[in-house]
Amino acid sequence: MSKLKNSLLEIINTQYFSFGDANENGLLLDCGQRFGPITVAYETYGKLNASHNNAILICHALTGDAHLAGIQAEDGRPGWWEILVGPGKAFDTEKYFIICSNVLGGCKGTTGPASLNPATGQPYALSFPIITIEDMVRVQHRLLEHLGIAKLVTVVGGSMGGMQALAWCQLYPEMVASAIPIATASALTAQGIAWNEIGRRAIMADAAWDEGNYYGPGHPRPEAGLAVARMVGHITYLSEVSLEQKFARNLQNNNIYKYTLGVEFQIESYLQYQGKVFNNRFDANSYLYITRAMDYFDFSKGNLREAFQNTSARFLFIAFSTDWLYPVSQSEKMVEALKLNGQSVAYKFIDAPQGHDAFLLEDKQQAFIIKDFLTSISL
Repeated sequence: MSKLKNSLLEIINTQYFSFGDANENGLLLDCGQRFGPITVAYETYGKLNASHNNAILICHALTGDAHLAGIQAEDGRPGWWEILVGPGKAFDTEKYFIICSNVLGGCKGTTGPASLNPATGQPYALSFPIITIEDMVRVQHRLLEHLGIAKLVTVVGGSMGGMQALAWCQLYPEMVASAIPIATASALTAQGIAWNEIGRRAIMADAAWDEGNYYGPGHPRPEAGLAVARMVGHITYLSEVSLEQKFARNLQNNNIYKYTLGVEFQIESYLQYQGKVFNNRFDANSYLYITRAMDYFDFSKGNLREAFQNTSARFLFIAFSTDWLYPVSQSEKMVEALKLNGQSVAYKFIDAPQGHDAFLLEDKQQAFIIKDFLTSISL
C-alpha cells in the first residue's frame, strides 16, 4: 500500500485481488448467473490506520479506471482525479486511505469481456454475463472485505461513480458513514439511455465487431465503431458554452473551406482525435456492457424517499450548472427526498462552464466543499 508523498512524481502500482469460482464461491449476479473467478484491479493511496477507520472508496465513471493519481507504473499515465487526490488535497492521502478499483466488466485489469474464460481458454466476449451497477458494488465489497475494512468514511464518485455511491448506500448501509454523489442521477433519463444505445449500435454496426469475437490474432478491432461511440459520448460530457469557447466555427485549414467531406472544422478534428485515443485504451465490448449496466440502474424503483430510508449515511450532492447529461434537477430531486425524510444532506450547486466533465476538471470549489464536508464525518 503506497503512501503518496508527491502526487506528481509518485509511481503507483496496480494491485490485484481474485476470488470465487463459477460454483458456490462465485458472485451471484442480478441476471441470476453465479459468476467467477473474478479478478479486481485496484490502487490504494495513503495508509490504513490501526483502527481501520480512515478508508474512502472512490468509484470511477464509465471510461475511467483504478488509477486516480500519481504516475501509473505500467504506462506512465497521470491519474484521472489528480486535482483532488493527494497530500493536502480534498481527499488527503496523508489523512485517509483511498481505494479505487476498476469495475466489473472493465478492461483495465478487472474481469471483463476481454478476459480469458478459464473453462475455454478464450476471451469471454459476449459469453460474459450481463452486469449491473449493483454487481460492480458487490465486487467492491468483496475487495473491502479482503482489505479488512468494515466501514467507510465516505464513498464518492461522479457520473457512473455516483451511481455506485448510491448503490453502496442501498446494498451495504451499515458500511457507509457518508456518501458524495457528484454530477449523477438516481436513474438515467430516456435521453441518457438513447445516447448509450447510439454508441452501442455504432460499435455493433462495425463489421470488425464480428458479434464481439474480435480478439483473435490478426483480427481487426471495431475501431471505427468505438471511435464513433466515443465521439457521441464525449459531446454529451461537454457543454455548448465550452464548445463555443474552445472551437466555435473555427476551420482546420487556414480559415478557408476546402469543399470536401474530410475534416474542415476544428471540432471535427478534435472529435476524431478523441475517438482514436479512446481505441488505444478501451475495449469495445466493455463499452457495451458498462453502458447497459448504467441503463439498468434505478436507485429509486419509483420512490426516492423509500429508497433512502434504509441508510443513515450523511450525504453531500454536487451538481454543475452546464451539465445537461445529468442535469442539476436530478440531484435536487434526491436532496429533496432526503430532506423530506429528515435525513442529513448537503447540496452544492457549482456554476462551471465545462458541462458534465466539470467533476473531472473543476478543482477549487469542489476541493473546498469536499474538505469541509469530510471534517464533519467521523467513525
